[in-house]
Amino acid sequence: MQDLKGKHAVVTGGGRGIGAAIVKRFIAEGAAGVAILDYDFPSAQATAALYPEHAIALACDISDQSQVHACIDQVLQRFGSIEILVNNAGITRDALFQNMTDSDWHKVIATNLTGSYHCLQKVIPIMLKQSYGRIINISSSSAHGNVGQANYSASKAALLGLTKTLAREFAAHGITVNAVSPCNIETEMLTAIPEKLLASIKRLTPIRRLGTPDELAAAVSFLASDDSRYITGIELPVNGGMFT
Repeated sequence: MQDLKGKHAVVTGGGRGIGAAIVKRFIAEGAAGVAILDYDFPSAQATAALYPEHAIALACDISDQSQVHACIDQVLQRFGSIEILVNNAGITRDALFQNMTDSDWHKVIATNLTGSYHCLQKVIPIMLKQSYGRIINISSSSAHGNVGQANYSASKAALLGLTKTLAREFAAHGITVNAVSPCNIETEMLTAIPEKLLASIKRLTPIRRLGTPDELAAAVSFLASDDSRYITGIELPVNGGMFT
């Protein structure tokens, strides 16, 4: 299938894990160009090097508005248009609330929520001029609450509220805005935990295994395609049956 043929995308945090899988899927689906914006520039370069004709890597701390705006300007100059934005970049600074520092709180909110805002603020005017856009925000099952993740949960829950609001505001302009909420996806962050705990997570997941980044990327690709043109403002759980 070539559902994204000729489209141009920006994927934040696309250097590895879920982001890299999304880049791979978009290019397999025919995307003409994918820009990877990532604080971890070597990882972004490594992923882009796998698709030299279609992907570019840009160093970007999305919590810095000026960096985001400069990078999007470069992408627009290179591609000429941006049809798809995936707000995937995110960090964790986990701690029980009484042990959470101000730095833990502000850094997570600045990256996961405000960083997404910076990208939306710059890309939406481009999409408005085109009367076309597909925005996918990567939230999390933790948006519905998770012990030790008050900062992360708050940032991801706020991203869901932002998704639903922007979906209403821009639906009449050819722009859809949706969220994907993963849980128990096989990334470096999850597989680094002790094997006994990992086995317990698999056992408690109704499908009895971890999800793969490619499976999450498939959901994102659907929401980025014209097959989803009548879908906006939703939260799509990709969680193996782990409903909260």
